[in-house]
Amino acid sequence: MNSCGNIVGLARELGVCRRVLYNWRDQLDETNPGRSRELILRKQIIKLKQLLANKTLEVDFFRHALQRVGARRRQGDIPGDKASTTK
Repeated sequence: MNSCGNIVGLARELGVCRRVLYNWRDQLDETNPGRSRELILRKQIIKLKQLLANKTLEVDFFRHALQRVGARRRQGDIPGDKASTTK
């Protein structure tokens, strides 16, 4: 796989799915401590990127919601209007 430029062609030639080749490679890499650490770090990076993307979506949602609330409050700040609560 390392020297092959066409993984799909290699999988076809061997009569296995492309994903099987990647699974085999990952299993072999786990036996090599240096590659195993690299694999763990790569998985951590992917997980962190996913978490960052989720947090970015949350921040965007709340920022937009806060802007809408602020716009509604500004519309209600007309001088001489009745207060929303009574004393």
